[in-house]
Amino acid sequence: MVEMPRSPIDVVKCFMAAIAKKDFDTALRCVSDDCEYHNIPLAKVHGRAGVRGALEPFFAPTLENELVVIRAAADGPVVFTERLDRHRLPSGWVELPVTGVWEVHDGCITVWHEYFDAPTLMNIMKAWPVPSSGSE
Repeated sequence: MVEMPRSPIDVVKCFMAAIAKKDFDTALRCVSDDCEYHNIPLAKVHGRAGVRGALEPFFAPTLENELVVIRAAADGPVVFTERLDRHRLPSGWVELPVTGVWEVHDGCITVWHEYFDAPTLMNIMKAWPVPSSGSE
């Protein structure tokens, strides 16, 4: 069994590395049972199932992901990350600057808030594939 990271920054980086590979099982081992995830301004979710339910559909159309940490800082259990999230879609790469605020307790992420520029996201979403409803 792989030992999980101990420092709050290491926990966050381990989580992001697993998410980038769409390895949700590994990523969710870094998340507490009652984690609060809020990708502002979207709806807040709680727990591992809520985090998985928010992330899997978003990452489903991606062919490759790079969550590039530009800066990271920690103050006790609180971690701040400035990132450039890069996603390769069938139409090419899209990039979204993101700031994350995390709390890590006992080796698990308990709070995760993400902040991004809404107009930038709306431009990116124009390139995002829309899942088929199956009723064609």
